[in-house]
Amino acid sequence: CCVHCRASDRRLAEDVRQKSRMYKTSHPILRSPRQVCQHYLGDAVYGANDGIVTTFAVVAGVAGAGLSTRVVLILGIANLLADGFSMGASNYLATRARSSAELELVGSMSEPYPFRHGLVTFMAFVIAGSAPLLAWLLPILEQDRFASTGVVAGLSLFAVGVARALLTRGLWWRSGLEMLTIGGAAGVLSYFVGGWISQWTNSASL
Repeated sequence: CCVHCRASDRRLAEDVRQKSRMYKTSHPILRSPRQVCQHYLGDAVYGANDGIVTTFAVVAGVAGAGLSTRVVLILGIANLLADGFSMGASNYLATRARSSAELELVGSMSEPYPFRHGLVTFMAFVIAGSAPLLAWLLPILEQDRFASTGVVAGLSLFAVGVARALLTRGLWWRSGLEMLTIGGAAGVLSYFVGGWISQWTNSASL
C-alpha cells in the first residue's frame, strides 16, 4: 500500500513537472530542516492530538471496566496502529484530492506530495498515542497505573496544544489548556462508560 502511495506521489509530481511550463506550483521550496518542520507541523499536531485522545479514551474505558493489563495493552496497541493508519490514509487521500482539484480548477497545486503528509500524520499519531500506554508497560508505575496514564496523557496533550499555538499564533497556555480539557473530558467519559457497561453486563449475566 505504501509502495502504491509513493508511486502515486511520483506520478502526481511528474505531472506537475510536465505541466510546469503551463501551470504554476504554489508549493513552497523547503531549504532547511526548520522549514520542513514548519511545513508539516499541521499534520504532526493533527495526528498527535488524535493519537493521544483516542488511545487515552480506549485505556480509560478498559480501566473503568476493571479489565486486566493484558486487555488494556491489546486494545490500546490495536487501536493505535489501526486508527493511526486510518488517519494517515485519510490525510493522504484528502491532500491528493485537493491538489488534483486545484490543478484542474486553477492550474496550480499547493501540495504535489500528499504521501508525505499522510506519513507524518501516521507517525505523529503512533508516537504521541503511545504515551498513554507507557504506564502499562513500565513496572515502576505499576502501583497506580491509571492515574499515571492520566498524568502522562495530560502533559502530552498540553504539549501538543502549545505546538498548535505555533500554527494559530494564539496564546500557548490557552491552546494547551484547551487540548487538555478536550482530551480529559474524552477520558473521563470513556472511563465512566466503561464502568457502567461492565456493571450492566455483570448484572445481566452477559
